[in-house]
Formats: sequence, structure tokens, C-alpha cells
Amino acid sequence: MTSRYIANTAAEQRQMLAVIGASGIEELLVRIPAKARLSRPLSLAPALAETDLIRHMKALAERNADADQNACFMGAGAYDHYIPSPINHLISRGEFFTAYTPYQPEASQGTLRTIYEYQTMIAELTGMDVANASIYDGASSLAEAALMAHAVTERNEVVLSRGVNPLYRRVAVTYCEGPGVRLRDAAVPDGVTDLAAAKKLVSSKTAALVVQSPNFYGCLEDIAAAAELAHAAGALLVVVADPVNLGVLEAPGRLGADLVVGEGQGLGVPMSFGGPNLGVFGAKKDLVRRMPGRLVGATVDRDGRRGFVLTLQTREQHIRRGKATSNICTNVALCALMATIYLAILGRRGLVRVGELSTAKAHYAAERLAQVPGVSLRFGAPFFKEFALKLPKSPERVVAKLAKQGILAGVPLKTFDRALGDCLLVAVTEKRTKVEIDAFADALGKAVA
Repeated sequence: MTSRYIANTAAEQRQMLAVIGASGIEELLVRIPAKARLSRPLSLAPALAETDLIRHMKALAERNADADQNACFMGAGAYDHYIPSPINHLISRGEFFTAYTPYQPEASQGTLRTIYEYQTMIAELTGMDVANASIYDGASSLAEAALMAHAVTERNEVVLSRGVNPLYRRVAVTYCEGPGVRLRDAAVPDGVTDLAAAKKLVSSKTAALVVQSPNFYGCLEDIAAAAELAHAAGALLVVVADPVNLGVLEAPGRLGADLVVGEGQGLGVPMSFGGPNLGVFGAKKDLVRRMPGRLVGATVDRDGRRGFVLTLQTREQHIRRGKATSNICTNVALCALMATIYLAILGRRGLVRVGELSTAKAHYAAERLAQVPGVSLRFGAPFFKEFALKLPKSPERVVAKLAKQGILAGVPLKTFDRALGDCLLVAVTEKRTKVEIDAFADALGKAVA
């Protein structure tokens, strides 16, 4: 059967090549420069026995500077928060781990129920009337919010604070290019949005003003003032928020936000070298029909028993493409389940405690690190669990040096803003200990001496 399959595949390849007028695979590759093509066989090692292969793969994995073996002070959108052990046990159950879209409610009540609970928790945390069944990640949730604001207001400009995560802003640029939505940047001269300058940008053409709080540099924004500014021009206020912080910080919805989006990775989702992540998306009730993605609702069956269904399905998979609110908004329900379990395990008090510990330890770390000669805080604005340090030596070299000592010191900001080439972004979560922070300060002192 295998030889027949190979023969059929070869025949199909010849047929496809004939259709496009190519004599062979090589003819398809002629436009690739010779210097970019491998001119020798692949250097593959001989096949290994299973035990030897596992040993080899483990040795490769151990070369990674992971957060389990190192003290992680890296942030910039992905955070080393504690993940309760029951999460992995529960999501590994077959009905969750292998489940996909709950198209048939009669066969998917468990999945629908967990998504409904997730939506309820996110809506409460963000202060929004409703939250959807999640989106890919924080970047795509912001981009979807920009498109939604454009659709709701029928305006073609979005004013975006430069305090918003630069990676999110890049994704928003890509999303907005198609419909021709113009993005305008609002400056952050001392770590927070200059609302006086932003006021000159917000006009009758503005669909939304977007701020992040705590922003990319860890500083807290004045959401209420931003809401007043946006609403005065008839625009929406979009707030990018980390839901882990909302156990302590006021919900953006109660400060005037119309849409709240962000990254939910800290809610029990592993960093996993960058994904998969969890895009949070909450909205006011009167905007719900413009919201991307899916919405699970509670109802009753014909016998009066409570059940759950997909109440709103505005993806192009479910309805005509021309009427879809978004064509790229698949949710990662397994990550949403992790967040649901995380919030259920911690409860209100636990989430508050995570926020309190994170901010207290971050401020202790900032004080200790700023005592190192030549090191200072880059911004004077209040911050939460993340802050920027100005270093007297190259942040990239400092990070490399400290990594050899088991300390992941932070994220150099030169990649995101050349004007901050001497700065290091440091994040401190509830997992970091006083011993680790003190060791970081001592190692930093030696690295910049």
C-alpha cells in the first residue's frame, strides 16, 4: 500500500507540473539564487535507538535557559507567574485536550460550559458587560479591537499610544492596512502617554484611542482621563490590560473603557517559548454584535434544563464572509480553560495576593537595583510589576553575562526603541524571592562595574 501511495503521489506531482508547464521540480527553483540553495546532502546523523534519541533530545533541551532552572526577570508581554499543578492534570483529560470547536452543543456541553465560565470571569475582571470566547493572543486582540472600532464608528483613524507593546502595534499595522485604517502614534515622554499631545491627534476622524495600563514600560496610565479625551471626540477608548493585574488594579471598564483587550498568558498559561497564548477581549453590551469571534450563552432546553450554546458566531466559518466581523479570530480554548481553572483555584483573594506580591517585590527590586552605581530608573511614573532601568553599559552584554550566572536579567529595549538603547526592561512576579532579587542586584553591580 505504501509503494502504491508513493507511485500515486509521484504521478500527481508530474500531472501538476505539466499543468503549469514545468518539466520538473528543479525548474520551479531556478529563481532561488544558487548561493541560497544547499549544494550538498543534509548532514543528518545516523538513526538512533529510542533510548539514545530520548537521551539526545533531553541533552538539547537542557541547553535552554528556561525559567525553571533560572531566576526569570524577563517580561515585555510574557510573564513567569506561578501555575497551580491541578491545571496540567485537568487540561490533559481527553475531552479537553483533543476537543475542537463545539459546533454541536448537544455533544459539547462540557466545553461550552468552561468557555461560558471563562467569559464570565474575564468580563468581571475587566469591568466589561461581555467577553468573547478568546482570541489567539494579545496582539491579535488589539488588532481586532482597532478593526471593530473602525466598523462601529465608521472612522478611519486610530490613535495608538507608544506605550502599547510594540509587537502589538506591529500586528495592528498589518491588520489595518487592508481596510485603510490609519494609525497615529501618541508620545510617551516620561513613560506614560502625553494626553495633552494626544488631544491634538484625536479628532472627528478618530475611531479609537488606545492605551495600555500598565503599559509596555510597566507604568500606570490615567485611564479615566484617556476615556474623557476619547469620548469627547466621539471615539472609543480601547485599553490593553493584563488580567492578572486586575486583582489589584481597578477594572478598565469602570474607568470608562469601551473595549478591553490584552494577553491572558499569566492566567495559568505557560510561557512555552512564546506561545500558544490567550487573547482577552471584552466589550460593552451595546457593541456586542460587532465583537469578533464567538460568544457562548446559557439557555434552557425544551425540558427546562440549563444548557449552553454558541449564542453569537460572527466568524466567516459560521456565516457569510462578507457579513463576518472577523476572518482571523480562532480562539485557543485550551488556554482559556487553563485561565478558567487558574482563576477558580486562586479565587478573589488569591488573585489579589498575586498582584500585591508582584508589585511589592517589583518595587523592592527597583530600589535595590537602582542602588547599583551608574544604574537608575529610566522613568519617574508610578509602575506596577515592571520597570525600565538605565544602565551604564550595554544591556545586551549585561544580559548575556548574567545569563551565565542563572539570572535572566530582563529585555533590552534597543530592539523596540533605539532611543532606549541603554535601557533594560525588568519584570518581577510573585515567584521571585528576596534571595533572587538580591543576587540579581549583586551580579548587576559586578557586571557594570
